[in-house]
Amino acid sequence: MCCIEYISGLTVHSKYREYSKHMPSFDVVSEVDIHQAGNAVDQANRVVSNRFDFKGVDAKFEREERVITIVAEAEFQVQQMVDMLQNALHKCDIDIKSIEYGDIQASGKQCKQQLTLRHGIASDTCKKIVKMIKAEKFKVQAQIQAEQVRISGKKRDDLQAVIGFLKAQKLDIPLQFVNFRD
Repeated sequence: MCCIEYISGLTVHSKYREYSKHMPSFDVVSEVDIHQAGNAVDQANRVVSNRFDFKGVDAKFEREERVITIVAEAEFQVQQMVDMLQNALHKCDIDIKSIEYGDIQASGKQCKQQLTLRHGIASDTCKKIVKMIKAEKFKVQAQIQAEQVRISGKKRDDLQAVIGFLKAQKLDIPLQFVNFRD
């Protein structure tokens, strides 16, 4: 039987009230901590300034928001500097998969390469994540919200199973799981 409640002049059936409660949920995102990226660039600049093979060479890392520019005198030095930056990013807990590598451009006596830090999940990757979750027949709902995927379900255990499943998948971007609400 269904009970009827009177809430601020409105008649609400109790079975509908159950559905209006918030279900446990979390968001799947792909983000890079900009502050940590700045720390990594500063650390890589210190490594370049201390390396013997870079003495007297005009080589540096520059960062503007999500774009890191590598400047050096030769192409092989740019490649070495990419390795230094990757090591620094790894030490600052930034996944290397979040970097998009531009082409090395030579102009005059300088070579430059721009690296872009990815932010958000592309819509085709969001669709792929939703499709993978539905294919596994988890008892959850997956919704695409701009550059993230919201997963909601009735049980916390189902959500944790989805997190474990997504961690095991080999995607070309790093995933973080945020806003876990119970």
